[in-house]
Amino acid sequence: MHLSKLSKRFSFTSSRDWFYRVMFNNAGLRSIKTDLGEGTVMHCWVPKVHNASRPNILLVHGFGANAMWQYGDHLRHFTSRFNVYVPDLIFFGESYTTRRERTESFQAQSVMKLMEAHGVRRMSLIGISYGGFVGYSMAAQFPDQMEKLVLCCSGVCLEEKDFEDGIFNVSDLDEALSILLPQTPEKLRELIKFSFARPIGKWVPSFFLSDFIDSVLIIWGEEDKIFPLELGHRLKRHVGENAKIVVIKNAGHAVNIEKPKDFIKHLKAFLFDSHSANPPSLLPLFDSLWS
Repeated sequence: MHLSKLSKRFSFTSSRDWFYRVMFNNAGLRSIKTDLGEGTVMHCWVPKVHNASRPNILLVHGFGANAMWQYGDHLRHFTSRFNVYVPDLIFFGESYTTRRERTESFQAQSVMKLMEAHGVRRMSLIGISYGGFVGYSMAAQFPDQMEKLVLCCSGVCLEEKDFEDGIFNVSDLDEALSILLPQTPEKLRELIKFSFARPIGKWVPSFFLSDFIDSVLIIWGEEDKIFPLELGHRLKRHVGENAKIVVIKNAGHAVNIEKPKDFIKHLKAFLFDSHSANPPSLLPLFDSLWS
């Protein structure tokens, strides 16, 4: 058999996708595409049976092929307690649009339309990397629908001058985006090098009131080279006393993959132990941020 045909048949990516699809299906989720209108279609893993007595949680992925790869290994921790929704953001996985908009604000609006289409009015949200940009935008635009917010290694306080000030290992935003959206095997290795505290790329084939004290959890890898830890502390200062920051040692940008036990431990402490049936709205928090 020709080598190229053999490599396609035994593609690591296809095999991994198949594995996660089986895992998601066995976890009680089903794959569905929703037409949001105006040329926008979003794919999402949704509960096969929605349990009205459970809270809802939205798992928003970062840069990568699709959501399954970033949340597959963590899914089991949530499905017994929440109605779990795992969307592919637009331009990732099976989600797409014919519209010209590319902002995280548009992503946030699209995700909220998706949730409304599935009858979800209130939810907690975990956003990893770029998913945190989208999650932050959702909380800013729709604070009354958000319960708890987790932002993991999400440089939402990034400023253009940060490149000039030398806190990054890249020279400008364009170079950062070229790394975060790899188009070649070399760029993929570069992404992995920046994402993990201990690079593994060589083996890759070519809160203001006490009532809101638990509103926002910020998780950061101590050695994040994509969005340096300073951005995490800046975000904590920006949000205020109602936010808690957790720094995971010996971890880079891919903290959810590199330190999964620590990642899940902090999520459980925040989402499970302090989850109430009717948690407060984030509206006062984000009103104050934008005023």
